[in-house]
Amino acid sequence: MTSLPQDRSAKKLGLVIDLDTCVGCHACSVNCKEWNTGGHAAPLADFDPYGKEATGVWFNRVHAFEAGEGTSSHTVYFPRSCLHCEIPACVEVCPTGASYKRSEDGIVLVDEDLCISCKLCSWACPYGAREYDYDSGVMKKCTLCIDRIYNENLDEADRVPACVTTCPANARHFGDLGDPASEVSVLVAERGGYDLLPELGFEPVNKYLPPRPKRAGRIGGLRALPPAVAPEATGAGEATDSDEAGGLLHWIDTMLSR
Repeated sequence: MTSLPQDRSAKKLGLVIDLDTCVGCHACSVNCKEWNTGGHAAPLADFDPYGKEATGVWFNRVHAFEAGEGTSSHTVYFPRSCLHCEIPACVEVCPTGASYKRSEDGIVLVDEDLCISCKLCSWACPYGAREYDYDSGVMKKCTLCIDRIYNENLDEADRVPACVTTCPANARHFGDLGDPASEVSVLVAERGGYDLLPELGFEPVNKYLPPRPKRAGRIGGLRALPPAVAPEATGAGEATDSDEAGGLLHWIDTMLSR
C-alpha cells in the first residue's frame, strides 16, 4: 500500500465553496471539463453523451437538494469534487503508488503510468471523487488544475482552478488553507466553514461555507408584499400605510433602485 509523505510542508492548497451563493448553474463543471480534457489529465472521455446511457469523466459535479418545509423550504446546490484530504484513503489503499499526495502543497494526484485499474481508490473514497476512464483504462480525479496554478505563462490572476475562474456567483475560492492568515482561511473562520463528513477522520482540505439564514420578511430573494388594501377602504388617491411601509409601489421603487 502507498505511504503518505512524511516531510510535508505547511502549505495546503484547496477550495472553499460557498453553499449560500452557489446557484447550481454547472458552469464550474463545464469549464472544468473543457480545461482538463486538454490538460494534465487529458483526455476526459464521453460515451453516448446525448443518449440514455451517457457516461464519461467529470471531475466536478453539482447536486441539488431540497431543504426545509413549507415557506422555509429552499434548494441547496452542492458542488462535489476531490477534497484533497490530509489523510486520503484513496492513497493509502493504492497498491502501486499511482495515487499519491504531494508533499509540497498537499494536492492528491494519480500517476496514470502506474495505475493498474484495480479501482481500490474509488471504493475507498467516501466522497465519490474518483472517476474511472473507460477509454484509457485508468483512474482520474480533480488535480486542482495543477497545470494552471503553477503556469507562469498565465497572468497571476488566472493561476487558479478553472472552476474558480468561471463561477458567476463567486461561490468558489482558492488558496492556501494551511495558512491561517490567507483569504480562504479567514473566510472559513468568519463564516463557520466546515469539513464534509469530519467524523470519518480523513481531514479534507476543501471546506464548505453553510447557507446563511433567511432574512425576516422575505420569500425567496424578494421582500414579502403586505396584503392589498382596497381603495374604498382608505379613499381614492390617499396615501396608505401599505405604500409607506413596504407596499407594491415602495417594493418596485426598491427593486429599481438596486
